[in-house]
Amino acid sequence: MAAPATLTVRWLGQSDYEPTWHAMQDYTAARGPDSADELWLLEHPAVFTQGQAGKAEHLLAPGDIPVVQVDRGGQVTYHGPGQLVGYVLLDLKRLGIGVRALVTTIEESIVALLAEHGVSAAPRADAPGVYLENGAKIAQLGLRVRRGCSFHGLSLNLDMDLTVFQRINPCGHVGMAVTDLASTLGKPVDLTRIGERLVEIFREAFGYSACDHVYNAEFPCSSR
Repeated sequence: MAAPATLTVRWLGQSDYEPTWHAMQDYTAARGPDSADELWLLEHPAVFTQGQAGKAEHLLAPGDIPVVQVDRGGQVTYHGPGQLVGYVLLDLKRLGIGVRALVTTIEESIVALLAEHGVSAAPRADAPGVYLENGAKIAQLGLRVRRGCSFHGLSLNLDMDLTVFQRINPCGHVGMAVTDLASTLGKPVDLTRIGERLVEIFREAFGYSACDHVYNAEFPCSSR
């Protein structure tokens, strides 16, 4: 992979979904050949997002949680407090990889992170994401590529209200079990520390020589 030397990592704290989504769109639209590759790490307030192929029947009982129709692939998923979200804004042409390699590298990075906590997990060929040996889903993927550049990304369930997933068919799969790392380990987990380790695994996997961390970050480019 012919990655540029540095990956910019923006720590955005808790950020509303729609402004974040539009900022991703704007950054991708404004990119040039020298634009930095970026990884945005954050939490969202409770929200359901429905992908381009999303079917209404998979949204069972949203109740008071808003539903946002978005431009990523896939069906419906949930974002909320206690979930680490990573938005992956990479120039795939410059990296010399395709979408399949992008998905595989993200999934393998999450698997490696979980293994460091003694948790055995793996991707599934029929459904993007990462799953425990008992079949429960612990991480979600949903991506979009425009002009050779990716946006949207991953979400890793760390310490959440898992009952909310009962309001949907997660990623379009009826009855799919969903779990988080705290439940799996039987103890609380630190979102920031896990995020920092994921960044390092991600950096190595994609071949960046360094990361430029921007804490309490603002969006780099948004016209909305």
